[in-house]
Formats: sequence, structure tokens, C-alpha cells
Amino acid sequence: MKIETIKTLGELKISGYKSKSIKDELRDNLIQKIKNNETTFEGVHGYENTVIPELERAILSRHNINLLGLRGQAKTRLARLMLNLLDDYIPYVEGSEVNDDPLQPISRFAIEVIKEKGDNTPIAWLHRSDRFAEKLATPDVTVADIIGDVDPIKAANLKLSYADDRVIHYGMIPRANRCIFVINELPDLQARIQVALFNILQEGDIQIRGFKVRLPLDIQFLFTANPEDYTNRGSIVTPLKDRIGSQILTHYPVDIETARLITEQEARVVESQKEMINVPDLARDLLEQIVFEARESDFIDAKSGVSARLSITALENLLSTAERRALKAGDYKTMVRLSDFVGVIPSIIGKVELVYEGEQEGAAVVAYNLIGEAVKSLFTEFFPKIEKLKAQDEESPYDDVISWFFNQKEGFELLDDLREKEYKSLLDAITPLDDLLGQYQPKLAKEDSYFVKEFVLWALVEFKQLSKFRFSEGTQFKDPYGSFISGI
Repeated sequence: MKIETIKTLGELKISGYKSKSIKDELRDNLIQKIKNNETTFEGVHGYENTVIPELERAILSRHNINLLGLRGQAKTRLARLMLNLLDDYIPYVEGSEVNDDPLQPISRFAIEVIKEKGDNTPIAWLHRSDRFAEKLATPDVTVADIIGDVDPIKAANLKLSYADDRVIHYGMIPRANRCIFVINELPDLQARIQVALFNILQEGDIQIRGFKVRLPLDIQFLFTANPEDYTNRGSIVTPLKDRIGSQILTHYPVDIETARLITEQEARVVESQKEMINVPDLARDLLEQIVFEARESDFIDAKSGVSARLSITALENLLSTAERRALKAGDYKTMVRLSDFVGVIPSIIGKVELVYEGEQEGAAVVAYNLIGEAVKSLFTEFFPKIEKLKAQDEESPYDDVISWFFNQKEGFELLDDLREKEYKSLLDAITPLDDLLGQYQPKLAKEDSYFVKEFVLWALVEFKQLSKFRFSEGTQFKDPYGSFISGI
């Protein structure tokens, strides 16, 4: 017999069901997962040796937890994934506002029902998906919202005095009894509201409007906070911080491979885009490198962080840029071009906070320059380093490519809306690029080679070997000194 088919308190007792606090429930299920070598937080990448072990230790210690980290570091996702460590179902007294355990009732309602009906007390079952409550800390949050208050309408309808505890309307926290309760952006919660949490965290009970009501609540609290908020908008009051068992620091991905996993998992890509657009591995790496460059940029406020959402929305915009271009040109298949990265600029400028110098430069300029910096950083992983200074007679692997541009008096233009065939034909015309790729990237797939060719051109610009001019219809590449010599 499935346990959730049990409908009365008497049947529950016969079944041998034993009550368990939510913290013990999480602990026991985590222990089982660890013994079975199962993944505890599925879909979270980059935290395997840092955050997740600390989070597991906190759960084993039966602690309330504060996840402290910059925006876009999967804090809320970790909180929601804790649901997977709960039992499938738990019983509660039917009609209870606070999910009373039938074997250990805490509310007046449940105690009186059980006293009246005994083993015939009806019970219902709460699925673990319903055992998660979340509140975003905003300045308008009141004690009544999260703890409770006297309800005058209830008093009038039931014809009760305000001195009767049955007139209490329970807030979000009591209603989340036996659940996981998350308060996001805790420092934004006003200090007087944070004070209201003291008793709940330490003694596990609440007080409402002076009533001598003791509800020994059973809640797993999980808070999230951004270090930036400590100075910008508020702070966690010290006694509340002292009552939180474990504070865990989150972080951004430390390598491109992990960042790519996250981006590809989270990006909402339409199936038709997947079929139409080829995205070379180098393009995906470049997208992530832009984010890494943003986190190191002197023009971007590091204390605000650069969210992982930047690369997610940037990938969506990159694919849409390629899709739009192909649709306008009448191509059924296309591949991402480096010039398509101009389309990710709106994703960048909406996700970063600029310092004063960045504001002076302009958000779009900073974003465009990040693309160039990313190209420069990745280039030496695939091709020989370009030295800033070299002897006059010293040869370079790039001499032939540069000489080719030296002979192009009017420059070389790659328009944004070129058809696929025209785009490839133009790049194929730069024959020294084929020799360069053949020597240093001999195993490169033919389709990916066109992106890499354009990548080389952008890199030569970044290393001051070529010049690049961006205009409304596309990009022009030129030898930086040829125009002066020829008098043009």
C-alpha cells in the first residue's frame, strides 16, 4: 500500500510512520545519496569541489544557511534543488494552515481536531514540490507578511474577541512549517524585520501581536545575499548573522569549459536555430572569454559582478543575429561569423555596471572592445604569439597575410549581410590564410575554418598588425601603413 493512500490518523499510526524534522529529513536523504554516489545538486557546474561540499556539510550539520555571492552565481538554483533531498510526501492534518504533523500538532486548530476526532482525524499528504516557499526581500515587506497579524475580518466573522488566538492570520513563515523557506537578498530586508527572525532561527517559535502563542516551527531556512548590498542598500544585522549556522561563499566559473556547460544548459535555443546555424567551438569559447574579460576590465565595476546570465543571453543573441542574417540573404544554412558578435553587444551593456571611466568611454564602446580583448586572449592558444617588437629581418608566420593586405589599396571589406557563398569566397581569396591554418590548425574542419580565418584577421588588428574600421554595413580590414606609403 502506498503511504499517501492513508487517509486517517489511525491508519497512519498502524503504518508505523515516524515523524521527522525537516533538517533530519534533509540530512538522512543526503547521507543516502552520498552512500549511493549520486549527484546531489544536478545541473550545477563548477561547484563540485567548492560550494557543494560546503553546502552538504551544512545540511549534515542541520544548519540554516546563507549563500553569499555576486549576481548570477546560482544561489537560488541551489536553494530550489534542495527540494530533491526531501521525502516524496509527508502527512499533515487536513485543513491545517501550518501543515501540522498529525503525530506532533502545534496549532490550536490541529490539536482541537485531533482531540475531537481521535484516530478518525482526516489527514492529507504534501508533495515535496509544495514544500518550498520563497520571499524576495523588498523594502515594503512587513512583519505581518512574514510572521502574521490579527485579522479583524476573521474576528468579526467568527464573532471572536481580539484576545482569542483564533483571530490570528499566519504569515508566510508559519505557513511554511515543515518546508524550505528562502529569503532572497537578505540585506535588503529592513533591520526591524530581520529582528523579527531572531526567535524563529534560535528557538524555533514565533510571537504575534503580543499573543502568548508558541509555535515550535520546523523550517529549513536558506538565505541569499549579495556582498554589494552590504554597502549599497543595507546589511545583515549582526545578531541575525550570528544565528545562521553556515555562510557559504559562491563564485563564478573558473574556466571556459565550465562556463560553456552552464551557458549551453541554460540558453533557450529554438530547434530551428540549431538546425540552421553551425556554431564552431571557437565561437563558443570566445563568447565565454568575453565574460572573463568583462570581470577583469578596468571599465566595469568588479564589486557588482558580471552575471552568468550575460553569456546565456549573449549566446541567444548571437544565434538570432546569424539567423536574421541568413533569413535576409535567403540562406537555409549558415554558420556563426565573428562579425555576428556585434549582435551580442546589447546583452553585454545590459548586464554590466560601468565605473566612471567606463561611462566616459560609453557602454557600447566598452562592450565592443571586450570582444577584441577576448579575441586577443584566445589567439595564442591556437597560433604563435605575435611579438610587439622584433628584429627588422626576422620573419613572422603572419608576414604573408600582412603582405596580402599591403597590396589591397582599397582595403578588404566583409559586409554583415553577405550570402554564405559570397562570405566564404571573400575569405578564400586571402590565400595566405589557408597556408597559416594548414600549418598551425591542420585538423580544423572545413566549415569551421571560415570563422577561424576571420578570427585571425581580428587578432592581427588587436596586435596592431592590421587596422580595422567598423561602418554601418560591415567591417573593413587594411594594412595599417600601406595607405601612408601609397599616399592614399
